[in-house]
Amino acid sequence: MTLAAVVLYLLLLSHQTVSEEQVQLYVIGEKGENTTLQCLHQPVNMSSVLYQWKKDGAVVATHNPSNPSEHLSILNNGSLRISGLLYIDEGLYTCECQTKKDSSWQSHSNIQLKIAGGPTNISLDIRPATRLKNGTLFVNKSSDVYFSCSSESYPSQNLTWTVENLAQDNPDRASGNTLPLEFSISKIQPQDQGMYTCASQNTLSMTTVNKSQELLVYYAPERHPECRWEVGNEPSHVLFICTWIGGYPVPSLHLQEVYEKSVIAKGPTINSSQETERLEYRVNRHILHDKEEVKCTGHHVTGVEKYCSFDLHIPYPSGDPLVTALEGSTITLSCSETDAFPSAKTVWKKMNDVINNTMKYILSENGPTYKLTIINLTKEDAGVYYCYSENPLGARELEVILTVKTSADNGGAVVGVFVSILIMMMGIVVGVTVYSKRDKICIGLGFSRLDDDRGDILSLVDSDEEEIFNDSVPQLPPLTNGHATTLVEIHRIPSIDHDDTADSTEHTGQAHPDQTEAAHQSEDC
Repeated sequence: MTLAAVVLYLLLLSHQTVSEEQVQLYVIGEKGENTTLQCLHQPVNMSSVLYQWKKDGAVVATHNPSNPSEHLSILNNGSLRISGLLYIDEGLYTCECQTKKDSSWQSHSNIQLKIAGGPTNISLDIRPATRLKNGTLFVNKSSDVYFSCSSESYPSQNLTWTVENLAQDNPDRASGNTLPLEFSISKIQPQDQGMYTCASQNTLSMTTVNKSQELLVYYAPERHPECRWEVGNEPSHVLFICTWIGGYPVPSLHLQEVYEKSVIAKGPTINSSQETERLEYRVNRHILHDKEEVKCTGHHVTGVEKYCSFDLHIPYPSGDPLVTALEGSTITLSCSETDAFPSAKTVWKKMNDVINNTMKYILSENGPTYKLTIINLTKEDAGVYYCYSENPLGARELEVILTVKTSADNGGAVVGVFVSILIMMMGIVVGVTVYSKRDKICIGLGFSRLDDDRGDILSLVDSDEEEIFNDSVPQLPPLTNGHATTLVEIHRIPSIDHDDTADSTEHTGQAHPDQTEAAHQSEDC
């Protein structure tokens, strides 16, 4: 098969050893292929013509049918056939003819033969990248990716990197003739994924060879998976839903009961071997347990693993169990339910009958608080009411006892309160009175009486003669007769010495009657 490309470059190119006028034809051949050089301007009578071919002035082939050459051979029409072109076959070939009439060789054509090789062995290198089973490469989002391309080509080549991507208006990424041709993408993004192609073109033969590699950019969802639930079509079923959206490719999800350490389901819901962004699993309420954790774990091929979970809780309504109200008034019963998961449905009941909104009963809901307002209370409204909460794990109820009283029932209570206040006020008055009269009560109770077995001696000292006592002994107030007595000393002596005390008193001196009376008053207090 001959793939030699014959191009006429008359008077356009030059060669190192010949001038432009000497070259009549340029022929480019591919290394390893076959080519034929035509002998131009031959004589009219070719039957008597001999041929020979020279390369760069040296004879390389002669018309000798008895000794043909496998590499170089002259055909009957004088053309030179070269089989399996080699790089050493490059040169200026000249066709010469000789007729029987003329023994000299005449040159008829000068052909410049150039050999082109390649491009061959083109190679691509994208790093860091992971190869999938189908040959596709992927890299993680925001990583730095390096691209390299090389090939073999003679005498030279041009390399070009392109990418086929709908997000890119200009597919060209890099070009040049350096080996290898490299470029990089910093913090690669999803819009950079696509089919990357390296093209190598021989600068002589213009032969182009391409090699392509598909590159994907993988990324895990930025948020955590979301866990939620829905009540099934049947009251005894619950649908658990786990979603993890926003990654490429889709992750793998599985749902697990942490309490029992057993896997409930592994996504997807239709085919267990398929990956999915949404996992649904329907369970019967009878296999659920209070305080059990349900966990959904998402795995992504990039190595990211995240999860969401929730704890199951049976309802537990709370509130005031005892309520009292007057007949004819309006009362509101309330309860709160904050523990249940999945959320509970809460209603008010009286006995076993569910209470609905009527002119008598008004139901309201404010977040986790459920209220029942009863208008114009009567004796028939008294009784037991139930705040009933139920979720797939079970049901609980709060018992509220309502007592309805008439206005007559409150008479005794009012009297009791009045009596209690009156007694308290009387106690306060008595206490204040006793405290303000405490000195008189003390004297009236006889606390000043002395024992019969003891006697008292009164020593009177004149304040004009003994000034030393002014600082340490309090003075009695002056009497009306003008005599001042400043000190009263009371000495207690045993009863057996009473007589001696009496004698001593006589030697001490007689006290003024008013002063003696004042002394006794001071002693009593």
